[in-house]
Amino acid sequence: MSGGLMALLDDVAALARVTAASVDDIGAAAGRASMKAAGVVVDDTAVTPQYVQGITPARELPIIWRITKGSLRNKLVFILPVILLLSELAPWLLTPILMLGGSYLCFEGAEKIWSKLSGHGPKTKTPVVEKGKDAENRMVGGAVRTDLILSAEIMVISLNEVAGETLLSRAAILVVVAIGITALVYGVVALIIRMDDFGLHLAERSSTTAQRIGRGLVDGMPKLLAVISVVGTAAMLWVGGHIVLVGLDELGWHGPYGLVHHVEVLVHDAVPGGLGAALAWLTNTFFSAVLGLVWGAVLVLVWELLPFGKGEHEAGHAEREAHAGHDTARGAHGPEHHGRHSAKQPGPSDGAPPAEGGSSAAR
Repeated sequence: MSGGLMALLDDVAALARVTAASVDDIGAAAGRASMKAAGVVVDDTAVTPQYVQGITPARELPIIWRITKGSLRNKLVFILPVILLLSELAPWLLTPILMLGGSYLCFEGAEKIWSKLSGHGPKTKTPVVEKGKDAENRMVGGAVRTDLILSAEIMVISLNEVAGETLLSRAAILVVVAIGITALVYGVVALIIRMDDFGLHLAERSSTTAQRIGRGLVDGMPKLLAVISVVGTAAMLWVGGHIVLVGLDELGWHGPYGLVHHVEVLVHDAVPGGLGAALAWLTNTFFSAVLGLVWGAVLVLVWELLPFGKGEHEAGHAEREAHAGHDTARGAHGPEHHGRHSAKQPGPSDGAPPAEGGSSAAR
């Protein structure tokens, strides 16, 4: 009896070890897959805070939570079954689909640079708090639809990294990637959008050190968003260019990737040790980003020549000019027409609480 029990315990222990090893393997594979999706993740983190600008602080986190649930639904309910089925029935389609996604990243990165240089900035939108619940629902729906595109890129890039695994392993890895990246992105977004409110809270404290830290947080938020935006643009060009570069090689055009790889090897061999490996990686990254910028610029040029692409920018200009005229008219009628958006921000010596809508830097 005791011998049978010991044998059973041995079997359970062996099964536990195998299960633990499998979990470790899935975690490691999910980590590798997530790294390749870094460009999309950074851009997603940079884009999402824009959806809660101008919203009262009480609604910020609930809205982020609604978008988070929509993002998880996008990844797990819509995208995951489709790409797993595709990987089983038509795996040869993954590379072209991945290259289309990479081209989209290149276009987005180049379009951001073009918008900055040409003045075709993002359209000015009335804060959701001024429009009501229906406008909030439409805004959340638009954010979730935008997330669908970015989530599809993240999942396809991650799938490509684990294409050699079994179907169940791929599914488990992608579930981990979906949950982990969603939690990371929207957790960081929640911290970012609350940073200025926390800074205002510290600025109202009696401690000089707390006031200094609080003002630093408030002043630092727009700078942080600007840095994230720049890093996100660069990451999109790098990841998109690398996807296109490797895809061309897999489809039979070996010249571009062969040239980049040759230069990468030369740099690696010229500098010994870890520094050589780091410089070789930077070399590959640089050429990938250059390719991404060039290819993205071509796509932006084509888009600008299309009637609907040109019309979109013209509509954006008209909307911004109308909004600027409206602001000028409001200013002419005096400060009483400005409402809460002209409310004074409490300084370090003010005893008054912050006006509704919070502070700040991003709002």
